[in-house]
Amino acid sequence: MKKTVVIDVVGLSAGLIGTYTPFLEKYARRRQVSQIQPMLPAVTTAVQSTYLTGQWPGEHGIVGNGWYDRSDSEIKFWKQSNKLVEAEKIWHRARRADPSFTVSKMFWWYNMYADVDFSVTPRPQYLSDGRKMPDCYSHPADLRDRLQEQLGTFPLFQFWGPGANIKSTQWIADASILTDQWHDPTLTLIYLPHLDYCLQKFGHDMSRVGPELQAVDKVCEQLITYYENKGAEIIVLSEYGITPVHHPIHLNRLLRDAGLLSLRVERGTELLDAGASKAFAVADHQVAHIYLNHPSYYRKVRTMLETTPGIAQVLDRAGKQQHHLYHDRAGDLIAVADKDSWFSYYYWQDDAKAPDFARIVDIHRKPGYDPVEMFLNPADPFVKLKVVGKLIKKKLGFRYLMNVIPLDATLIKGSHGRLTEDPAWQPILITGKPQATAIPATQVYDLIWQHLVRE
Repeated sequence: MKKTVVIDVVGLSAGLIGTYTPFLEKYARRRQVSQIQPMLPAVTTAVQSTYLTGQWPGEHGIVGNGWYDRSDSEIKFWKQSNKLVEAEKIWHRARRADPSFTVSKMFWWYNMYADVDFSVTPRPQYLSDGRKMPDCYSHPADLRDRLQEQLGTFPLFQFWGPGANIKSTQWIADASILTDQWHDPTLTLIYLPHLDYCLQKFGHDMSRVGPELQAVDKVCEQLITYYENKGAEIIVLSEYGITPVHHPIHLNRLLRDAGLLSLRVERGTELLDAGASKAFAVADHQVAHIYLNHPSYYRKVRTMLETTPGIAQVLDRAGKQQHHLYHDRAGDLIAVADKDSWFSYYYWQDDAKAPDFARIVDIHRKPGYDPVEMFLNPADPFVKLKVVGKLIKKKLGFRYLMNVIPLDATLIKGSHGRLTEDPAWQPILITGKPQATAIPATQVYDLIWQHLVRE
């Protein structure tokens, strides 16, 4: 099989290639550029699973970055086990065709316990004293040790949160090259997340995003130059485009006002009790899954959603089937925002009663996606001093709570998840192989396969 690398530049779209990306602009001119027709939901884990299986979310089961587990009545986000993907992956087919085939999965999601040859993914250490320490998980286990010996500890706090910057994307690129030098895998999957974060923070404000585009462009140049010298087939793609938004919709607050949400009060703060709620929403960017523990409220909830400003679509059973989202994990109803809106997970009415995890980076306990985790509280003039003080506590081994995240959803200026209409802001695919100018997301699997078997 032909050596192939797939570079996932998250958030990249045709409208971003130009002045700030001189390398990618020149590279794209001598390659074939296609729009990937967006799929629903246009979010990381669902799209990546479709690319690697050739199946829709209703078939592989990844209906979003998180969903409600009806068995244990818990909302679960950003799980990592590859066993959650209920479809055969491209490497299974490749191994049948060529027993010598190997694959390296560098930070693509559902990385843990994937039956790949080499893999690395973020995995912090959670110490018993409450501290969270940067680290990553790898297979084989000593790959983590070798990489961190060469590159330093994986910069977890630059991967996500207020400190997110190009350092984590650069670390992933460097780690991918080292892994290739050590093991020479047939297929390498590389995840470059940086654009995703700055575009959500700043939208299309090029005065803020332009320098970040330049930084990503340099990382792409490094990787593409390296793999061209190795004679590899190269695919550059993205999962979705990010478009400007200005209107957060707090669905759980609406459900609470309608008497459908159940809460527990602990130490003066409110916790959403999904298992006891008549209905609740699991917010995921511009898509929200609404689960009903009491089906008798179906019509009431549907009417409420359909009359809420900022909601463009409400998918029932037929709608889920139409969009290939019909699966047991999906909500009873699925709300899709209009192009200027997105869904927050917020459910409290008084910020004084927000749970303690609301003001920290905590992607697993929050019952929905929270992009506001990328900001330090701009309303607190001493917030940076507080961060320094808490880091000193951490170094001294004391317990601390990094409660510096604001509760202002209007800070978010970019989002994704819905079906973007404008081709300039749809996901993109760049390759040397002739192909159609627009392809469905499921066909990315076929294109990767064609590169692997290309003579």
